[in-house]
Amino acid sequence: MGLSNVVNMCSHLQNASRARLGLTSVPHTKYNLSVALALHRAGFLSFVTRGGRYPPDPATISTFEPEPLTTANVAKQRLWVGLKYNPGNGGEPVMRYITPITTPKRPITAKLNALERLARGFDAHPHRGLNLGESLIVGTSLGTLEVREAIERKVGGILLCRVGP
Repeated sequence: MGLSNVVNMCSHLQNASRARLGLTSVPHTKYNLSVALALHRAGFLSFVTRGGRYPPDPATISTFEPEPLTTANVAKQRLWVGLKYNPGNGGEPVMRYITPITTPKRPITAKLNALERLARGFDAHPHRGLNLGESLIVGTSLGTLEVREAIERKVGGILLCRVGP
């Protein structure tokens, strides 16, 4: 169930970015949260916060305090994410595309040497190397990391999605 949530989140974020939305929400699951935080650390999202059905006020997002999780409201919780746009480039989205690599029926894993080749821009069959500005999100035993973080920590893992400008 977790990988299908990540695939749906990828398509939702790409559609929201193409529609030039500043704020969007995805279901609150641990997989969506880990991918959203990895995208935030990589610089593709401006913020990630938990909330209810209605979005938090953008003016007070830095001081927003979500209601505590209980068994009564856990199913209604959403992750609210802020999308980034380049002001000097005509408002082009920072995250132009986000494509899932792993699907629920076909998980794709990569060892450390394959991740190093991909990060340097070389092909590692069957995947293309990264171009300038691109990033891979990798699910590892240490959590969900960007490919360069995974190489620093010397771990391989499951390739979740590819993100680029």
